[in-house]
Amino acid sequence: MSDLTDLSQGDLFAPPDPIVTCKTIDELHGLVRDCSKCDELAEYRTQAVPGVGPPDARVVFIGEAPGRWEDKKGEPFVGDAGAYLTELLEKIGLQRSQVFITNIVKCRPPDNRNPKTSEMDSCAPYLERQLALIKPDLVVLLGRFALERFFPKEKITEAAAVPRRKAIGGRELTFLPMLHPAFGIRRQDLKPEIERQFWKIREVLDAL
Repeated sequence: MSDLTDLSQGDLFAPPDPIVTCKTIDELHGLVRDCSKCDELAEYRTQAVPGVGPPDARVVFIGEAPGRWEDKKGEPFVGDAGAYLTELLEKIGLQRSQVFITNIVKCRPPDNRNPKTSEMDSCAPYLERQLALIKPDLVVLLGRFALERFFPKEKITEAAAVPRRKAIGGRELTFLPMLHPAFGIRRQDLKPEIERQFWKIREVLDAL
């Protein structure tokens, strides 16, 4: 009986999760910038890159992790892939300032290596809270890592441009996986396919 009482009291007086209790994107991003959950990333980064865009954006884009230029500027997708993303958005009638852009991992991995599962797990509460606060109509998953985080059994080459629904934090969201814009930089022959996939964003938004 005493054990149960102690457990109840422990739960009752446990401090609230600061991520879950964040009421605004700015407040949440302050926690991201101060985060030191991942020792290696916290030591290696110049700064954390929480994300950028309107706090009520209809569309949220999720990439993999910040790179060199993102780490320096503190903003996602500012290198070559970012320039191509801006171009793709304009082709479908969207401005970059209208969408919210972030990554699965908020700090640059050393030498731009792939993010570790433990790092993605550490960042997951921040990402989920971003989605809960923004309440987007559509979440665009850019590349393999973003897709596998939400749909671990799917492959990007098969899932690209096919919308699907999933509940996150008690709210069902529409997700749209697609090839990462960086592929269009490295392989010019993939640009027509990437652009075709981006038109699916316009189609889904118009239907919602």
